[in-house]
Amino acid sequence: MDTTNLRESVTDAIRFWEPRRLVYNAVLAATVLIYFALSYPASKAQLTLDGAQGVFILAVLANVAYCAAYVPDIFAQISGYRELWQRYRWILFVIGVLFAGIITRFVAMGMFVGSNR
Repeated sequence: MDTTNLRESVTDAIRFWEPRRLVYNAVLAATVLIYFALSYPASKAQLTLDGAQGVFILAVLANVAYCAAYVPDIFAQISGYRELWQRYRWILFVIGVLFAGIITRFVAMGMFVGSNR
């Protein structure tokens, strides 16, 4: 394997994925804030140190999961399909954001909507 090709692929992957991490985190944060607001004032009971630590851990885990996109991206880039992949990898981003958003929605509902009961 040509190390120059691998280096270019990793650099390109970072250049593509890292700016989009801001969008990813914004979507997940907006989801949590929406469910917090929809369940207010009952959701206010979740504003504790334990609750904040739990949200922090989930945010870190969501960002670790975001890094999973690097594996197929770099693999596809070092293949013969590099140009095709670079044109359509935004689809992986959209699917990943939707998937993470759905998971975040269910977690936020459990944290905040459940406090309305």
